[in-house]
Amino acid sequence: MSATQQPTRQHWDGKKLFVMAVSLALVAGIGLVDYLTGFMIFFSAFYLLPVGLAAWHISATAGTAISVLSVAVWLAGDFAAGVQYTSVLVPVWNGAIALIVYFVVIGTLVNLRKLQKELEERVRQRTRALTNEIQERGRLEKELVKIGEEAQRQIGHDLHDTLGQHLTATAFAGQVLTAQLETKSLPEAAAARKLVKLVEDSISLTRQFARGLQPVELTPDGLMDGFQEMARNISERFKISCEFECRESVLLHDAESSTQLYRIAQEAVTNAVKHGHAKYINISLEQTGGATTLTVTDDGVGLPESAGESQGMGLRIMAYRASMLGATFSIERLSDAGTCVTCRLPGNGAANANATEN
Repeated sequence: MSATQQPTRQHWDGKKLFVMAVSLALVAGIGLVDYLTGFMIFFSAFYLLPVGLAAWHISATAGTAISVLSVAVWLAGDFAAGVQYTSVLVPVWNGAIALIVYFVVIGTLVNLRKLQKELEERVRQRTRALTNEIQERGRLEKELVKIGEEAQRQIGHDLHDTLGQHLTATAFAGQVLTAQLETKSLPEAAAARKLVKLVEDSISLTRQFARGLQPVELTPDGLMDGFQEMARNISERFKISCEFECRESVLLHDAESSTQLYRIAQEAVTNAVKHGHAKYINISLEQTGGATTLTVTDDGVGLPESAGESQGMGLRIMAYRASMLGATFSIERLSDAGTCVTCRLPGNGAANANATEN
């Protein structure tokens, strides 16, 4: 028997002894009242209380013993009170009838107790199965997200290093061709310059796509650099004021935590621009006591009472990404105007995330 099972067994044995003591005390109490009230008043039904108590909480054997004892106390009380029977078979008959009733009650209670235990065991088994299923589903979801992020990172790497280099070489060749055409004063030089300009624009788009697929560098300060570039791109693209604020360096050594925090901020900024029509967005990152806090505030119209399907999906995605890291997530509508999105990653959040995956 293990160390954990022995205290449980001792506790159960102690409970049985207590129930048996209570049952015996009830038999004695009911028998005393039965004796004091005389044999004209029948108290046999009251003995069902200790009988049922013993049968339900201990066993059928204990209930049977209490039944026999109850009948004996009942008949002894009647004899002590001065009852006179015309035949010795009368008390035997009365006791037998009482025992039969008690045994029927005991059988019913034992069966009910058995059914209850079977039901409780089925509930426990189903609960364990559901818990394991939820844990497995969560693990698979995290694995799928991780695989997706790795695939995006690989595609971004290929775009930057392969297609980007190829386009760069093409632009360089176009520049050489343009110089040759200009040297010969040919009119095709203007078309060549335009072609070089289109290739250079393609290089910029390729870098932007690669950066979107691989937003955070795999370095401790990669998250800060990613937020800085996000703020700059949002400001240039949408012609609004987007700032990144980080009073002290925040270094995250866990790539998954950095990526998920970046995606949360990215979704919050997208909601602020598309749904909130914000003109100012602030991305704040700070680290206190080992905990990392990301805050995205804007001056938009605020969070509507009934969010649209796309916005509601964005909020659920942010909350899910935070839950993957063991972080707390909240979004609130500011009193004056705008929305505040907060994600707080505890100091051991990265460790918890890794432990969950393993």
